[in-house]
Amino acid sequence: MSKDKVLAEADERMKHTLVHAQHELASIRTSKATPALLDTVRVACYGSHSLLNQIALVSAPEPRLLVVQPYDRTLVKEVAKGIQASELGLNPVDDGSVIRVPIPALTEERRKDLVKLCGKLTEEGRVAVRQIRRDAMEHLKKRKKDGELSEDDEKKAEKEMQTLTDRMIERLDEMLKKKTAEVMEV
Repeated sequence: MSKDKVLAEADERMKHTLVHAQHELASIRTSKATPALLDTVRVACYGSHSLLNQIALVSAPEPRLLVVQPYDRTLVKEVAKGIQASELGLNPVDDGSVIRVPIPALTEERRKDLVKLCGKLTEEGRVAVRQIRRDAMEHLKKRKKDGELSEDDEKKAEKEMQTLTDRMIERLDEMLKKKTAEVMEV
């Protein structure tokens, strides 16, 4: 495998890590209602567990209210149970056909806990990016050892890999900064 393929593969894996981190951060509750808040909620239906967004339409008509409309009205009670059982601290109100989920204001202590959780998730993303870098560097060293890569090419590829890693970690830090501001906003 050439150095360009190694770099391209590492870049792709790092982008997947960013997408995953972004998805995880989006599911953290803020004081604003967002449909992504319920993306991790699982609902028991049809003999198995499904993600809420696969069996219902979630919308945010107001800044502090989510409306969940199941595609099958027989699942209203199960959806309400799933939301209540999630660790989001939400209390859904079932009116028979739709579920209203009021988003309560966060306390200062809860905001600080959420900021810590955001930091933890971002750090996991940084660790994953560094692991991908390490794997790519080992791959490059192996190629050099096997004689498929010159020393100059290896050094150049390592420099490019470090630049890529720095850029991805910077993007993770930007995501953390944005989410922290969002969580701490009153």
